[in-house]
Parts: sequence; structure tokens; C-alpha cells
Amino acid sequence: MFTTLKKALRSISASEREAAYLNDAGDRIDLELRQREVDRGLFRRNRNLGL
Repeated sequence: MFTTLKKALRSISASEREAAYLNDAGDRIDLELRQREVDRGLFRRNRNLGL
């Protein structure tokens, strides 16, 4: 019971967000654009600093 609750409350990691973002690409061009954004650190920034 506690393991399922723990899984439900944990935050999504940056790598999981990146994978979900890349999986939502509609075509090859969109995927390449998204890969470049991920490579630039779109999902790795510290959002608390406003960067």
C-alpha cells in the first residue's frame, strides 16, 4: 500500500519529462526540433531561478 502511495506522490524526473516530450513529436522534423531543445537544456534548467 505504501509503495503505491509513494509512487503516486513522487515527482517526475527530468529524464522522464524529456522522454514524454520526445514521444509526443508528430513527425521527424518535430522530433529533431524537440531533440535540439532537450540538448539545449530545456528540461534541466532550475525553474526557481527564472532562467
